[in-house]
Amino acid sequence: MLDIKQFNPGIKTVISIASIIFASILAFYLLVIYWPQSSPYESVEINIPKGVTLSEISNILKEEKILSNKRTFTMAVKSMGHEKNIPAGRYILHNAQYNKEIINQLVYGIPSLKKITVLEGWTVNDIANELYKTLKINKNNFLKLCHDIRMVQLFNLQGNSFEGYLFPDTYTFAEGVDSKLVITRMVNEFNNNFSTSMKYQAQELGMSILEIITLASIIEGEAIYDSERSIISAVYHNRLKKGMRLQADPTIQYIIDDGPRRLLNKDLKIESSYNTYLNSGLPPGPINNPGKESIIAALYPSENEYLYFVARGDGYHTFTDNEKDHNKAKRKFQEVRRKVKQNKKKIIFEGK
Repeated sequence: MLDIKQFNPGIKTVISIASIIFASILAFYLLVIYWPQSSPYESVEINIPKGVTLSEISNILKEEKILSNKRTFTMAVKSMGHEKNIPAGRYILHNAQYNKEIINQLVYGIPSLKKITVLEGWTVNDIANELYKTLKINKNNFLKLCHDIRMVQLFNLQGNSFEGYLFPDTYTFAEGVDSKLVITRMVNEFNNNFSTSMKYQAQELGMSILEIITLASIIEGEAIYDSERSIISAVYHNRLKKGMRLQADPTIQYIIDDGPRRLLNKDLKIESSYNTYLNSGLPPGPINNPGKESIIAALYPSENEYLYFVARGDGYHTFTDNEKDHNKAKRKFQEVRRKVKQNKKKIIFEGK
């Protein structure tokens, strides 16, 4: 009778086989993740779009000549467990000669950031255009979010849109960043700059934060020099107290389709809740995103009795407290405008 023990390979044999299998797997793993690629660059910038598959990422890297072997790259990504961990964004890869280096830089690297400067007085439309130009963010999606009342309410803001609350500053974002993140950053910056003391001052004036930002946006549209902001603010505060219409030109620029340009009499008759020539009080919301200086001016107007102001032609304004002197200042400005127009014609004529 045969002894079954003679067919038992023994523990040592099993361990030996297991070790060989483990070593083979380990060798294969190391071979794949350290497989050399033929990238000719010391550094190269690439863009990984949203929603792409691992296969599509491999194709992008192949087209950019970063990969010579797509198959080993795909296997390496899967072996390292990063098949779904490569985020969208624009990246700069440095010395990407092996699969592991490429994968780690894509998974753990910081996306290449770009600067965007939002200027004082820009509207949400202006910001949308700049975001598309610099970061390739979809304009329509951004504007849709800017006018999403439910999202505005999530930030505990007053009003029906984010107009006025996207604080002017220089920001850094990755290309293709989510519009919600952009809005969040800019609103957070607004909240950081609108201090508790400012909120108390608004209450002292009997105005809501929305009304302060709305007035600040009008001041932003009128003033070129900081030294005049508080004076312009006082004019509007004085008119509001007297129940006079603000008759603010920037509110008309906001509602015309082809602005900014010289306003015509017919523009002042446009039916709109933002038309401060037809309607009393402040418009229903901000007409742009004002800077901090204009917000401070809206909160702290200078003390004066001015009710009118008109441009002088040099960026500054003439302020008056009665209509007679105001009309005189207007005639003086019109004369300046005529002289400028004549000089332009003269230059054109002499140039010919």
